[in-house]
Amino acid sequence: MVGNVPVGGDAPITVQSMTDTKTADVEGTLKQIYALAAAGADIVRCTCNEPEAAEGLAQIVPRSPVPIVADIHHQYKRALDALDAGVACLRLNPGNIRKPEHIKLVASEARDRGVPIRIGVNGGSLDKDIREKYGDKVTPEAMVESALRELAYFDEVGFDNVKISVKASSVPLMIEAYRQLSEVTDAPLHLGVTEAGPPPNGLVKATAGIATLLAEGIGDTIRYSLTSDPIDEVRAGRQLLESLGLRERKNVDLIACPSCGRAEIDVYAVAQQALEAFGERELPLQVAVMGCVVNGPGEAGDADLGIAAGNKRGHLFIKGVNAAVVPEDEMVDTLVEWATIIADEGIDAALAKVDVDKAAREAEKDRQLLLQEQGDDANHAGARVELMRKRT
Repeated sequence: MVGNVPVGGDAPITVQSMTDTKTADVEGTLKQIYALAAAGADIVRCTCNEPEAAEGLAQIVPRSPVPIVADIHHQYKRALDALDAGVACLRLNPGNIRKPEHIKLVASEARDRGVPIRIGVNGGSLDKDIREKYGDKVTPEAMVESALRELAYFDEVGFDNVKISVKASSVPLMIEAYRQLSEVTDAPLHLGVTEAGPPPNGLVKATAGIATLLAEGIGDTIRYSLTSDPIDEVRAGRQLLESLGLRERKNVDLIACPSCGRAEIDVYAVAQQALEAFGERELPLQVAVMGCVVNGPGEAGDADLGIAAGNKRGHLFIKGVNAAVVPEDEMVDTLVEWATIIADEGIDAALAKVDVDKAAREAEKDRQLLLQEQGDDANHAGARVELMRKRT
């Protein structure tokens, strides 16, 4: 338990981020914590790198909407200060606090207070002797050994309330380290690709590592380490978990066709407008933006709601059923309006409000017009098949 948030076992995968404010700036840090919580963060980490930061935590902890983890690096006394401040969890870097007596003292204090510790192994700060043992290289084996060494110190004082991370900026290295770690411990694992960098590359790297492991059943809590606003980290984490079916959808899942020659609208622009219009509205629906009425409603038939363009009009469909026809410039507003209706009243109630027969007739009319203009066999499939048959 990190505060009131369960981590590991059958608990939902949780999303974490870290503030980038000075922790001594209590009001500024709290403002960011509340923004992170509103975006979907379950747990937030704050640096505790100086006495003033610890004093700030004492004021932040009771006012925070989510559990606070204190990030400790080189000075074990800051870990003791953070415990005095009432934090819900500590994060210790084994490569930075090296004296066993200091590590065991912190673990003893955490044990007595019922506060968990994350053993945060980082590929860039391994114990010198462990790194040298593996040829002065960061290897999965070296990272796992570092974590196990820290666990052994904890065991000496009877402390086992831990979660572990073995982060690296190399995705293959990080994946293999977590795979090996999962074979030797049942402790909850905190996943992340450290120093992933700015979006979009950082998003790709972090997703590649985290999603691979989650798909294998490895991992209990995640953090995207992006060179970006921490809000972006939380949104990415939530979207990943929702995409994998590991958390219930909180906001709109916008799907859109990649566009093609049939598209009657600028799909990219309309999809972006829809994304901005939905913003942070908590409408847990899948919404589709499709470029034409030829294939759009069918391809996105499983979406809760969608709209497809045809003959300068937008054809609204609900669960694949044509529901309404609106002017092209009203497509996005219509999506938001009907998404709200569906979220509040349900699919059946929404369909009861429309003339589905009329909408279907209008959609078929526009579909036929588009086919007449562009043809329903743009690839000349018949001629191609005949050519293939001549070869057999």
